[in-house]
Amino acid sequence: MRILLILLLCLSSLPAQADNWLTWPTVGSAKLSWGPFDIYFSVLRTPAGRYQANQWPQALSINYQRDIAAADLVEATQDQWQAMEIAVPAEQQQRWLAQLSAIWPSVQSGSQITFVGDDNGGLFYYRPQPDQPVRQIGERFDIAFRDAFLAIWLSPATQYPALRQQLTGGS
Repeated sequence: MRILLILLLCLSSLPAQADNWLTWPTVGSAKLSWGPFDIYFSVLRTPAGRYQANQWPQALSINYQRDIAAADLVEATQDQWQAMEIAVPAEQQQRWLAQLSAIWPSVQSGSQITFVGDDNGGLFYYRPQPDQPVRQIGERFDIAFRDAFLAIWLSPATQYPALRQQLTGGS
């Protein structure tokens, strides 16, 4: 009976643990526009509200301002990795892209995808619209994926240095 009680307590705390990033203070935020069109608004959060490279956990939320097909999101990720010359074998990148294709939804204006990176890799969360709940999508990604994915926004080699500066609080 005692073991069952402990198991129930552990399981009941999982949603709270998964969503605790929602309460972390904002480090910084940035908007990506293409010409006159706003594409997304991004927010970086950490438990301390400060960015330090390779200090975990970190949560990067992308709040979409327009409709984008899932395939286009995956292709944009691939394009960024190629532009940044991410040092990951092509076969590994293709596996990751296939995983993303399987879990990422097409987004609409108001949708949010968040990646929460931690010491063991990271997880994606999705909120279809601001008035709807956040839910985990897909399984845990490894540390190499975490680093490659977050590099798109947080690496000094990013294609968007002004966004990086805003997200990281000017660091």
